[in-house]
Amino acid sequence: METVDILLEKASEIVTLQGQNIPRIKEQMNELSIIPNSSIAIKDGRIVDIGKNFNYKAENVIDVSGKTILPGFVDPHTHVVFAGSREFELDMKLKGLSYMDILNKGGGIFHTVNETRKSSEENLLSQSKKRLDTMIFHGTTSCEAKSGYGLDTKNELKILKIQNKLNKIHEMDIISTFLGAHAVPKNISSNDYVDIVINEMIPRTKDLASFCDVFCEKGVFSKEQSKNILESGKKYGLIPKLHADEIVDTSGASLAAEVGAISADHLLMSSYKGLKEMAAKNIIGVLLPGTPFSLMQQRYAPARKMIDLGVPVALATDLNPNCWCENMQFIIQLACLNMKMTPAEAVTAATFNAACAIGLNDFIGSIEKGKKADVIVLDCPSYKFIPYHFGVNLVETVVKNGNVVKAKF
Repeated sequence: METVDILLEKASEIVTLQGQNIPRIKEQMNELSIIPNSSIAIKDGRIVDIGKNFNYKAENVIDVSGKTILPGFVDPHTHVVFAGSREFELDMKLKGLSYMDILNKGGGIFHTVNETRKSSEENLLSQSKKRLDTMIFHGTTSCEAKSGYGLDTKNELKILKIQNKLNKIHEMDIISTFLGAHAVPKNISSNDYVDIVINEMIPRTKDLASFCDVFCEKGVFSKEQSKNILESGKKYGLIPKLHADEIVDTSGASLAAEVGAISADHLLMSSYKGLKEMAAKNIIGVLLPGTPFSLMQQRYAPARKMIDLGVPVALATDLNPNCWCENMQFIIQLACLNMKMTPAEAVTAATFNAACAIGLNDFIGSIEKGKKADVIVLDCPSYKFIPYHFGVNLVETVVKNGNVVKAKF
């Protein structure tokens, strides 16, 4: 009888998402490859077997009868590293003030930039680690993290270095994105700042980031400026991503297709043409329903249209001071209840397609032999309980890299 490290025994269902190793589209997003009444064997941080009637022994045998096993959630769009908070903005939002009104009253991104610049590396590390702890407690086992609250070379690099340190010391796997082009700092023209991003910041991101992102939006960075930044990043090995068409249609979706981005995120206002171009290039649309929810907007990204067009859809929290959410279960709930995604589509978007959006689908995002043992146990008999039983944390056990990091027995 072979000995393994962990046995998760007798799950009501294991949502494996086994199958093709490319982003899932259309009806594929409903195909979860569920194995009922089964178990998982884990050894040396990897999944070694999935099925019934196992002939293994293990020191750590966890009875998960009546419960559901999923791949660990993957959060492909976060701003984990920042200082301070902006809870004072809520009263302003409730009184109907616009984002620009709040900005002019000392809120908005520049408040966070000022707090982040003033904060020590030790303080930023501590605050960010706490957010990662909350994420993993709710079932997220891998995430992307962006810079963007420095807006100068020194502080952008500081954020990237903290993210890399967190990746080494925290259970969470973190993949970094350079987002120096998150906003245009005060007292400088956008063209002058783009020159700094391209000529000072990007060349110094070596070994600190995998992706380059830009906020392509009216009044922030134009399509042409965004393209120049993303093409410059490619010269230094940074794969393009972009914040696209969140507030107005700036042809960000089309730009994503043009530059060969791995993903375009937000997409609330994207044109039919832009979405079709993304679908043709298999570019992942990362949807962030927590953002319009936190802004009290009625409009969400057109998830149904995107899926019907063949855009591979992923979900993410957009964790940041203006959308402070570490819980991918809540994002799945918003996706189903406010964007009309099916529970199966939302689970695919929060696991496998999310892993594709950060280039990690060879290792995580599905439960398959040889993949990393990043799995979560939900205290419910079916994945359909995630949007059905909302307002609670359904995650009971988290196994990350073959180690139990959260357990409630």
